[in-house]
Amino acid sequence: MSTSDRILLILHIGFAIFTLGPLTAATMSTPRYIRKRNVAVVRFLNWTTRVYGLAALGIFLFGLGLADGNFAQVWLTVSMTLFIVALVLLLIVERDQRKAAHLLELAAAEEARTAVAVRPDADAADAGATEAGTAEAAEGDEKAAQATAAPPAAGGEIAQVERGRVAAISGVIALLWLVILVLMVWNG
Repeated sequence: MSTSDRILLILHIGFAIFTLGPLTAATMSTPRYIRKRNVAVVRFLNWTTRVYGLAALGIFLFGLGLADGNFAQVWLTVSMTLFIVALVLLLIVERDQRKAAHLLELAAAEEARTAVAVRPDADAADAGATEAGTAEAAEGDEKAAQATAAPPAAGGEIAQVERGRVAAISGVIALLWLVILVLMVWNG
């Protein structure tokens, strides 16, 4: 093995270690933060997926350099095909992360608007209750609490399709990385 081949191999393995780990962690943890409705973390995970997904192209490029045009070996062709499939699936995950973040932002804005609309009614109910008595105050507070609690309960369904698709596809991508690893180690 020549010095240039050793350098390509080091870069190939280095890119694999430092990009696939964070990439897999970002895609597999996204559904949890969609469920928790944490828009900031979902946006960050989307950015992480995008950056590390682009960096993962280095794995493919350095692997092409190592192949020296010898694509007649089945394991090498299968590995490269699976890698391209994984990158295409990453594009779908990235799109769903972006869409889920957008849906969560819209839901948060709607909640904020609903909370602002509910709050003046609660203040009016409190003012009327002070004059009318404590029994009505409890009823007004209960109505305000129900109105405020209603959007989060209904909001559990936000980005459910995206959350499920990201979870499923990220598992498939992780499995593809493992199959490629086995092919590389077994035949390399």
